[in-house]
Amino acid sequence: MKRKLIAAIGVAGMMVSIAACGSDSGSDKGKDGGKAAGGDKTLTVWVMDGSAPDAWMAEVNKAFEAKHPGVKVKVEKQIWNGIQEKVTTALSEDTPPDVLELGNTQTAGYAVTGGLADLSGDKATLGYDAWNKGMVASNELDGKLYSAPWYAANRVVVYDKAAFKKAGVTPPKTRAEWIDGLKKLKASDPKSQAIYLPGQSWYVLAGLIWDEGSDLAVKDGDKWKGNLSSPEAVSAMNFYKELASYSTAPKDKDEATPQQSTDIIPKGGVASWIGLGWEAGGAIDAMKKAGKTADFGYFPIPGKTADKPGSVFLGGSNLAIAERSKNKDLAKEWLALAAGKEFMTKYATATEGALLPNTDSAQFKPAAGSFAEAMAASSASGKVTPVTPGWANVETAPNPIKDYMTKVLKGEDAKKAGEAADKVINERINQQ
Repeated sequence: MKRKLIAAIGVAGMMVSIAACGSDSGSDKGKDGGKAAGGDKTLTVWVMDGSAPDAWMAEVNKAFEAKHPGVKVKVEKQIWNGIQEKVTTALSEDTPPDVLELGNTQTAGYAVTGGLADLSGDKATLGYDAWNKGMVASNELDGKLYSAPWYAANRVVVYDKAAFKKAGVTPPKTRAEWIDGLKKLKASDPKSQAIYLPGQSWYVLAGLIWDEGSDLAVKDGDKWKGNLSSPEAVSAMNFYKELASYSTAPKDKDEATPQQSTDIIPKGGVASWIGLGWEAGGAIDAMKKAGKTADFGYFPIPGKTADKPGSVFLGGSNLAIAERSKNKDLAKEWLALAAGKEFMTKYATATEGALLPNTDSAQFKPAAGSFAEAMAASSASGKVTPVTPGWANVETAPNPIKDYMTKVLKGEDAKKAGEAADKVINERINQQ
């Protein structure tokens, strides 16, 4: 997963990849988390490079320091590459950073080690009841709260307005309308792809499985087990196969191999595709450089019925407090301020709707027809992958979900392929 935040906002109204990159500006791991020079306390905050606009962070810290004379907030920017090892080490030391940004699929893994402070008694102060319900799950483990959701983003369908107009297709609200539209697009231009959908876009498949009322893996007593052979997952995979029949994308690659936004879409011949905001922005930039005009429209992935959009993976970050923090009470106050409605509203505004804030009431009012508008509408059906420390093992290459999808797209029975994938998932997911 990759996060590229803030940089491409202006082009598509959103620019996230869910796993960021940047430069590491601090390497002391918050060693002055106790007393700084002059006897004043220093609160050390780790955030990923690109996650927060500098002006927004400065305003948060100014407000916090005004309430706590003598306390200084030290922000240290980190990079995603190698961050899990760095955080694991820091949390085991006596002077860890006080507050840390964690990827939402990583949080459970840190919580189970005892490295994160239990925030269950701070729900009211943190605004728990107002949080986006789809974001909450990744912050909890075994009934306890270990972090606060910060921001998230999700995929939507990006389409070529000219191609849709030529085929007489309007943005669909249901799966049935979606397929009908793809048929018309194919008939209108047989040489083009009605949709570009790589065989291993497993986050898209996850949403289809959630729409069927199931999940990639389910709890079975004290253990977890793979669920790709379930009737619901089989139905979802078969629908994915139907969508993919309108695409000539590789059956054994994901959306980043090759990168759909910069290597495929700018070449033309694609009427629609599913992507994140930073991908839409990247495609627009690449087309401009090639002297082409990009006129994209955006709509939520359709659901089974018109009353709500299809489910989507909410990738993003949480803010946690180190169990060994020497300034735990101050850290909780800073967290409540930064993740509270006032500053989350300012955060959403600062990123121009590029990211979804942790509470719907703080959402930026996106421009009509923008990526951000479609993303915000989709977020109502947002979910996360199974919340268990062992989930990271499932995603480790070779990802059994990707292999399963390729097998089905190449002709293998979905249930049979699912049974084989479940065996691998079962072996991995229960490992800590």
